[in-house]
Amino acid sequence: MKTKDIILELRTKRGLSQDELAEKVYVTRQAVSRWENGETTPNTETLKLLSKLFDVSINTLLGSPRQMVCHCCGMSLNDATTSKEIDGVFNEEYCKWCYHDGEFSMDFWKRYSELGGEGRFEEFKEQLLEEFNALHIEGLPKVERLNVLSGSFVNLAYRLPSGQEVKFLDDDATYLGNQLECEFGGERCFGIVASMDFLLVCTYEENGTNPELVLYKKR
Repeated sequence: MKTKDIILELRTKRGLSQDELAEKVYVTRQAVSRWENGETTPNTETLKLLSKLFDVSINTLLGSPRQMVCHCCGMSLNDATTSKEIDGVFNEEYCKWCYHDGEFSMDFWKRYSELGGEGRFEEFKEQLLEEFNALHIEGLPKVERLNVLSGSFVNLAYRLPSGQEVKFLDDDATYLGNQLECEFGGERCFGIVASMDFLLVCTYEENGTNPELVLYKKR
């Protein structure tokens, strides 16, 4: 949909007249009419007001011209998963789980000071990539990207030869990792997870079922 159609649809759903919408975003009725006729597009500040009023992202108001991705964990974003600032304005850079109310929730971001800032954090990720690729695990493709992941999402239970199931991670911690398809195909994927202290490689089927531990290595 085009911006003109989106604004018209959102206004109609809210039961607002053009005059009422104009009053809420501090413009004239004629300005709203021009938006809905496709003659003009709201400026940046007005788009922010419309975004907050209708509870949709600016990207949605503009017809979703770009695929939004969380810069923290890498997940695709939509209006339901995009983060917001304290004042309710959408922050289209992050998902609501990694960032909310003006603060990062993931502890890797909170520990920037320990690593020496964002630049050192990127260097740390590059070092982990080198370490994963140096493992030369059969079937594991070259690792080129690591996302920030919640421990509760990647803490799988592995069955030991004794039949006992164990978990190696902390549900409340945050890790760097990724999922990669096996170079030989098949239904199993590789999962990789790392922290400042260890590297973990596993395989599993769809949705993390039937996980098998391939490697757990202290750094």
